[in-house]
Amino acid sequence: MTPTSIPRPEHRPHVKAAATDPYDRGVARGEQRHDGIPAAIEVYDQLFALGGIAPAQVRQDAERALDAIGRFRPAARAEIAGIAQGAGIEEWRVAALNARTEILSRSAAVPPGECTTIVRHSPGHDGPSRTCGVQTWDWHVELGAHWHTLESRGGAHDFVGLTENGILGKMGVNSAGLALHFNILGHVRDGVGGIPVHVLAAVVLAEAGSVAEAVEIVRSAPLASSGSFALFDETDAVLLDLSPVGVFEMRPENGTLVRTNHFLTATPAAGEKTWLYQPDSGLRYDFVRARLAHRQPPTTVDDLAGCLVTGAGEPPVTCLPDPDKPLGQRWAGLATITLEPATRTARILDGTPADIGSRDWRVLKAD
Repeated sequence: MTPTSIPRPEHRPHVKAAATDPYDRGVARGEQRHDGIPAAIEVYDQLFALGGIAPAQVRQDAERALDAIGRFRPAARAEIAGIAQGAGIEEWRVAALNARTEILSRSAAVPPGECTTIVRHSPGHDGPSRTCGVQTWDWHVELGAHWHTLESRGGAHDFVGLTENGILGKMGVNSAGLALHFNILGHVRDGVGGIPVHVLAAVVLAEAGSVAEAVEIVRSAPLASSGSFALFDETDAVLLDLSPVGVFEMRPENGTLVRTNHFLTATPAAGEKTWLYQPDSGLRYDFVRARLAHRQPPTTVDDLAGCLVTGAGEPPVTCLPDPDKPLGQRWAGLATITLEPATRTARILDGTPADIGSRDWRVLKAD
């Protein structure tokens, strides 16, 4: 079985939404991805069906998510309504995209993809901060054409980064210098009814001016699903296990945070869906930690990104899709993302870490 290439648009879209009113920001986003959002919905409808989730259930789950979002952050619900208006589709359809992680948690037939994150925390007490992070984003190859870079301006903080068509947020950095990397985890109690983790990521980037403020927002959110946020600014860094049984913190070890796709704290790990990611997640985690331990500490974001390049005989930190696998099992390394709080910079590579040097980074500034 030979891996295939990843379908990529000739020019990766960039969405800029600048408005103080969240509904207006949403309309701008929906208009700019007017064709892309229905295309993403079509793929997710196939994945929902593959997972045995009936269309009526998808709509019910999406409407429950909308209600939860409206109670927690009316502005986020208004932005979703604006996206629907701009794209000319029903609001629940956009809500289903934003709650895709929670809806798919109903099924084991469509397990999530795999991502790897490293944050190097060097506050620079005697010089400039060198805190930075890098992440691979692996997901279904069928969605390779349905993500874009994002520039959101007009909220409490502007932010830039990467997200999927119709989804409020994912990874990024804001104008206050708060950065967020995002991985998905799995717990037996995952479901619908809380704040979708993608919506929570967008709320954090729009509102939090520091790691401490971000953690406070996350702890205030009603969660019914799992994930991980790596949160860092120029002076602080923390890795969060998010789950229906609580939010749990980990601090840097030797100045470094590493995350793959399993819980790193005991309480949520006791209810982990180990069949989703293991042993792969543990192998990737141990490999990256061992590689970092045997190298000089990375001092630049490029050094850090290089730590995610793997070769023959090494655990695949990112993957190419296998064309012989069926829908729902063709994982692909869709993007590589680096974040630098000191300069409010996100760099997005339309490819895997192995493509560094052969593809150009897209550089976005939040300030």
